[in-house]
Amino acid sequence: MGNGNGNGALSGAVIAVAGAGGPAGRAALLRLAEAGATVVGSDNDPERLARAVDAARYAHGGATVVGDTVDLLDLKSTRDWATRIEKDFGRVDGLVHLVGGWRGSATFAETDLADWELLEKLLVRTVQHTSLAFHDGLLRSDRGRYLLISAAGASRPTAGNAAYSAAKAAAEAWTLALADSYRRAGGEQGPRAAAAILVVKALVHDAMRAERPNAKFAGFTDVDDLAEAVAGVWERPAAEVNGNRLWLTEKP
Repeated sequence: MGNGNGNGALSGAVIAVAGAGGPAGRAALLRLAEAGATVVGSDNDPERLARAVDAARYAHGGATVVGDTVDLLDLKSTRDWATRIEKDFGRVDGLVHLVGGWRGSATFAETDLADWELLEKLLVRTVQHTSLAFHDGLLRSDRGRYLLISAAGASRPTAGNAAYSAAKAAAEAWTLALADSYRRAGGEQGPRAAAAILVVKALVHDAMRAERPNAKFAGFTDVDDLAEAVAGVWERPAAEVNGNRLWLTEKP
């Protein structure tokens, strides 16, 4: 299939995908490779990552898709990853943050604070580390984009999702602070790089549908549609997306 449209906004771009081994990560690797990008995925599960990388390579013969096992809970490991990408490929034009995780309870009163401990690491600490590690590299790019995938629950928390919603809200606030840094760095010319948030209600993929053939998954975003939206961010000017929430579901 080659590299799809080799002359689009992603042609020749180097994009890092954190959390590349999950269903959303797999879809993103495929779509970005198809658009002509060099894609560098990371995941904490080496086997899952290898399968995702192989699938993207196989689908797009000419595409450069590589995998790196990175501990995103360790700032030095994350910084080393960002440095390595620029050294190996000469540039870095994007970080797509797809590290996920969910824990919840039946009621607010039954909230287990151990869930918060876990989600704070997965959903907040990893964002802190990737944003700090890639901040400068994305500024050096002529099309740097930092994309956080978030959930509508961050803006409208439900009783049983206190820990999850609070972690997502913290990650959003952190990403908006990164966007403000890019705004300031751009000065009167406007930002060269952008940080934005793609908001879904929840994600759905084929395996989920197969497991629950009668479920409606109303309002859910398919991982392929998410990947399409991710790739689409590079088609838009930095000033248009920087500091914005891009809603893929109904706004609460």
